[in-house]
Amino acid sequence: MSAVFGEHLRLTVFGQSHGEAVGAVLDGFPAGMAIDMDAVEKQLRRRAPGRSALSTARREEDRPEIVSGVLNGVTTGQPLCVLIRNEDARPGDYGDAVDLLRPGHADYTGHVRYHGFEDARGGGSFSGRLTAPLVFAGALCRQFLASRGVAVRSHISRLGDLTDDPIGGAEGGLSFLEDMPLPVLRGGLAEEMETAIREAAEAGDSLGGAVTCRVDGLPAGLGAPFFDSAESVLSRLLFSIPGVKGVAFGDGFAFASGRGSGMNDAFCLRDGGIGTVTNHSGGINGGVTNGMPLLFTCAVRPTPSIAKEQRTVSLQRMEETVLSVRGRHDPCILPRVCPVIEAMAAIGLTELWLERAERLDGSKK
Repeated sequence: MSAVFGEHLRLTVFGQSHGEAVGAVLDGFPAGMAIDMDAVEKQLRRRAPGRSALSTARREEDRPEIVSGVLNGVTTGQPLCVLIRNEDARPGDYGDAVDLLRPGHADYTGHVRYHGFEDARGGGSFSGRLTAPLVFAGALCRQFLASRGVAVRSHISRLGDLTDDPIGGAEGGLSFLEDMPLPVLRGGLAEEMETAIREAAEAGDSLGGAVTCRVDGLPAGLGAPFFDSAESVLSRLLFSIPGVKGVAFGDGFAFASGRGSGMNDAFCLRDGGIGTVTNHSGGINGGVTNGMPLLFTCAVRPTPSIAKEQRTVSLQRMEETVLSVRGRHDPCILPRVCPVIEAMAAIGLTELWLERAERLDGSKK
């Protein structure tokens, strides 16, 4: 089913953009983990709308209501259910039925897929609003991984024509990125990006770009060949994020123009074990992690809701017309998508970890 992921860690997401609430159920999450709710709420704030002049004016507090699976702040091992209320929804803004199809949105495909019975208000089940409970689930998985020495960080590696320094070679801790409205490595770049976003918004347009994620501390051995490869598991989650249109691991499409002599990662002895001299493959060989930092990049499309006039079709009248999308929309989703990408990576890596839990943790989960 489209709303369910995983085998060892089973995740279900539910709700609509302008319904009463959105939420998630995590089944298989380990018992006995004390939850740091301050850390969870920090991740939710990074994603939440209405926190910046660069984001949508929709204001949601995104307060998580844990319905089951936690007792006295500690996970019980039973299905963990969370609700996040939609407090600033405006369902009346959308009418009772789909009419003018918004270019770049799922209005048409959702209408065809669900035979006209879909909740299309604000994108309904296709909306980025559903990433709120996913960030909650990812925040728990981040804490599980952190207890095992694994850290997940990301930055905006590209916004329009602006590019950041590579995160793969960054030295030192990267936790400061979580505290930046526009997480970048190069000094002064955040201000340039902010100006570019404002200029696009003033022109009634939007901007896209890319987010690169780095995961440190992963052991060798996570994943499997073919259908359960580390890339396959992560890509399924990453492509489920609204707006993500491409995923590349390591040097990605640069492999297409390289040679084996330049793209292979030579092995070496490192810190008492085996490592590689370079990391073109992004920490994965044959679908299995090799102990080097995991690196992947997501291409993120420009927000499709723009004020500029666009050609479209009236579904009710079956005639061509023009549309200018009004309402509360982000001129660029990159700042808010970083914690979502990190969350999805943490969820996928926890699934892979639990599959090898007996070997990695020394006991059956």
